[in-house]
Amino acid sequence: MTNETYQRVAWVTGASRGLGRALALGLARAGYRVAVTARDTTALAKVADEIRAVGVNALAVPADVADSGQVRAAAEHIQSDWGRLDSCIAAAGVSPALTKSVDVPDEEWRHLLSINLDGAFWTMREAARAMSTTGGGSIIALSSVHARSAGKRLAAYSASKGAIEALVRTLAVEWVPLGIRVNALAPGYFETDLTAGIRGSERLYDELTKRTPMGRFGTPDELVAAALFLASPESAYTTGSVLSIDGGWTAG
Repeated sequence: MTNETYQRVAWVTGASRGLGRALALGLARAGYRVAVTARDTTALAKVADEIRAVGVNALAVPADVADSGQVRAAAEHIQSDWGRLDSCIAAAGVSPALTKSVDVPDEEWRHLLSINLDGAFWTMREAARAMSTTGGGSIIALSSVHARSAGKRLAAYSASKGAIEALVRTLAVEWVPLGIRVNALAPGYFETDLTAGIRGSERLYDELTKRTPMGRFGTPDELVAAALFLASPESAYTTGSVLSIDGGWTAG
């Protein structure tokens, strides 16, 4: 771990569980000081303690990413305490309700997009504002295999993730002059608490792994490795890209 790496600051939203938590811990193990954001203050405090146990500083900043004012306040808190922001991962999101498209209530549609799309944009926008004052940085948004692969009862979820990829490409072009790179990670199915039900169903698990040439779900560490590349200066020539971490997922 170099001194330069140790001074870098990362911000991860959706960090209280699942892939967001794994990404926050992965950045900590790589030497980043990590600010974590989520709505669940108890779970967030636990993650911050786990980060400190790695040996780096942590900052728990509770916020609802669907509220642009709270996101702005979180970014200002990080900048006030640590004076900079080098990497940001917009990982906050909700899973699909698997409602038939013709039956999706307006409030369900709006709720999912308010977190998965609006929340991602509020996060990326505030991260860019902070990074622009210190010479730039790297922003990563989480997309999904379902941004490009159709699935039944996934209308709102797929729309939100497809929009994320379009947004990433647009912001990448716009923010190049600020020294800010913007990319996306598109995970397939991973072993987290959110997929425990699927993995516990032999029928569902077999159905999904048959569409995955590698024949299994991914492990969080496999996503972390890709995120660390995009967050670091090693990916200095990479922007506007979507990196698929999906085991070779095929359309079904």
